[in-house]
Amino acid sequence: MIDFEIGDELELVRATAREFADDHLRPTLRQHESTRALSDATRAAFRDIGFATLEWPESLGGSGLGGLARFIVLEELAAADPGATLALDPLGPALYALVECGGEAALERFGTPLADGETARSVLVWCGEGCRAKLEFGDDAVSGAIPWLPADAAAQLVLLDADGAHVVSEGFTLEPARGAGLRAAGAASVTLDRAPIAASYPGGEAAARAAARGRLYTAAMLVGIARESADYSRAYALDRVTFGKPIAHHQALAFLIADMATATDSARLAGWDAAWRLDSGHGAEEACATAFIEAAEQAMYVTPNGVQILGGHGFMQDHPVEKMMREARALSLLFGGVDAARNTAISELIESDGPVQLTWEAPDAGRTG
Repeated sequence: MIDFEIGDELELVRATAREFADDHLRPTLRQHESTRALSDATRAAFRDIGFATLEWPESLGGSGLGGLARFIVLEELAAADPGATLALDPLGPALYALVECGGEAALERFGTPLADGETARSVLVWCGEGCRAKLEFGDDAVSGAIPWLPADAAAQLVLLDADGAHVVSEGFTLEPARGAGLRAAGAASVTLDRAPIAASYPGGEAAARAAARGRLYTAAMLVGIARESADYSRAYALDRVTFGKPIAHHQALAFLIADMATATDSARLAGWDAAWRLDSGHGAEEACATAFIEAAEQAMYVTPNGVQILGGHGFMQDHPVEKMMREARALSLLFGGVDAARNTAISELIESDGPVQLTWEAPDAGRTG
């Protein structure tokens, strides 16, 4: 028998996150998107609850709850407003580059000053496979351009590649861009002009773990987006009546709605499995890459169908499904997108299982059929 219960502690975490989303994010979803800013009250409530330091070690004032708790919180918050979810988190996936590559000392140096800040954020820049940033590293500085970041302002950039992480706190400028998705978090292109490298933390294995945890962070948000689109479009289909019955009762839509719910649940379970592996100390690079692939592909299946179920209404801002479709596409491009994650998953499987050997035996000459 398979037990899918998450326990009383995590159920309380989920309930708290859902209540915060209902009180602070859903009612102002379009306002956050149009102003590209969050209210002081929303930020204060987020800090007071302790969501920002959920995974931080207790020695630095965190809760030390681990990856599964973070996944659950991110799903609930992203189901309400993915852009605002990113904007509220002072470190976001940059946390993992600091912790994995630099340890607690790096987190204390670069993360602690932002934990209690009002709007300052540390933004992770993926410089590995599939990245679109064009950067040139010198001995103590970096120059180049980053075409897009989900932020209007940044206190620091954490540059993560296959060999380690670099922190840049000055020498870069952000030019706001319109952006299609994650508008509540902002959008900008970045120019670095011999930006001094404040710290470098080399280490290929540590960088791989940081990328894995960053992909899982993104996967959790994609699951929340898919869930919201599936739930909202299902409710709409149950309320909309044609030919004397709700459109959800017509066979074609009924099957589609069931497939959307199944897709969301499968992505969630893949994410939970990866988070459990991380929290248990197992190697999880392949599991996190797989969870990202599953979440991205299922979100890109669910959200366009959510729009289609609403028909013409699906493209109007009166409903959130068009926003969820935009947000899913933006998130699915992070960390090199699905192709880079797939390459990571394949590489990990090959390395862990060793060389694949295929053998063939001739069939018994006396056997038929």
